[in-house]
Amino acid sequence: MYSYIINGGKRLNGEIDISGSKNASLPILAASILNKGIVKLYNVPEIEDINVTVKILEHLNCKIKRNKNKLVLDSSQMQLKMIPEELMRKLRSSVILVGSLISRFGKASFSYPGGCDIGSRPIDLHLNSFRKMGIRITENEGRIECSTEEIQSVQIHLDFPSVGATENIILASCLTNGKIITIGNAAREPEIVDLCNFLIKMGVSISGAGTSFIKIIGREDLKDISYNIMPDRIEAGTYLVAGCMTRGNVKLNKVNPEHLKPVLYKLEEAGCIVIVDKNSVTLKMTKRPNKLEIKTLPYPGFPTDMQAIFGSLLMIAKGTSTITENIFENRFKYAGELSRLGARFKQEGNLLIIEGRRRLSGTVVKSTDLRGGAALILAGLCAKGQTQVDDAEYVLRGYDKIDQKLRQLGADIQLQKQ
Repeated sequence: MYSYIINGGKRLNGEIDISGSKNASLPILAASILNKGIVKLYNVPEIEDINVTVKILEHLNCKIKRNKNKLVLDSSQMQLKMIPEELMRKLRSSVILVGSLISRFGKASFSYPGGCDIGSRPIDLHLNSFRKMGIRITENEGRIECSTEEIQSVQIHLDFPSVGATENIILASCLTNGKIITIGNAAREPEIVDLCNFLIKMGVSISGAGTSFIKIIGREDLKDISYNIMPDRIEAGTYLVAGCMTRGNVKLNKVNPEHLKPVLYKLEEAGCIVIVDKNSVTLKMTKRPNKLEIKTLPYPGFPTDMQAIFGSLLMIAKGTSTITENIFENRFKYAGELSRLGARFKQEGNLLIIEGRRRLSGTVVKSTDLRGGAALILAGLCAKGQTQVDDAEYVLRGYDKIDQKLRQLGADIQLQKQ
């Protein structure tokens, strides 16, 4: 068990580099087995979700060499095996491997994925889409078996622009040798674009990435490639909010400002000065944040992964703010922990009404999920006294050395084993 120990009251100043994207790395890792050869990946974050995915791939006899942020994968000798339940349950995105396994082997066997408890995240959209592609699916005592002799050309329209379902359909379509699969109401997130750019470099014909209509024409064989993962827009947003909350002056390098627009707009509305360059963003803040109204939506709307981060910010804002969560129904659990620091709020269904306070007071709190844990760390940065954030394992799943980067900006934070 790990905890973050934070002594609050330090203004953040300085600059840091942003790591590669967690939410792009995981589907690209899954896609790396499709060429049946060598893939070199750069800018891969050093996080626990990557470690779990690597363990699953190694279980399937994929050979992986890792040197910090570089991974070299050799999937030439991969074998189809049942994915261990204990690994599947450690992260939600493990289900993305299924599309790649079906594409390469024509079958897959797995249990329901796990991850953070932020609400119901059924994989019905994935399974229904697979059925439309001619994939047989049987369920027995919590295990799911998928098999097909040949994936069919098909037009799929998603009921909701699910990132995971969009990725799984794309991955299952890659080795279909000329078959045409289209996805209507597809997810438009930058991570989808990064996955498609990776697959296009491998040799798959894909058009429409970043729009709501994606067309994939499968190939028989794919090439060995090297690829650089996009920067993590959620990590970048987290450090920008940290700078805002501590009335600091922070510069983030190795970012794509285009991906941050919904976050930057809200930070400017909160009263921050935001300076955007080609590959960097600088934020300056000298006062208490303004109140905000936030509604989470699929990209290009405000990201649900930034909701808890801004929830922490609004706990110290002037006036009463509101957050409407439209993606996951159980993503306000962090607010109860923030109340232990002195935050005031009221929840009405998917609406969180936040009464801003001038000051929070440090105490012992517990991470409820990945982004909720990060929100508690940010609250601790501006709280009076010492804050201890337990169950740090949630944060380690998705943030690459968050304590080291915050110390680089001047924070007093340590990761301790309990």
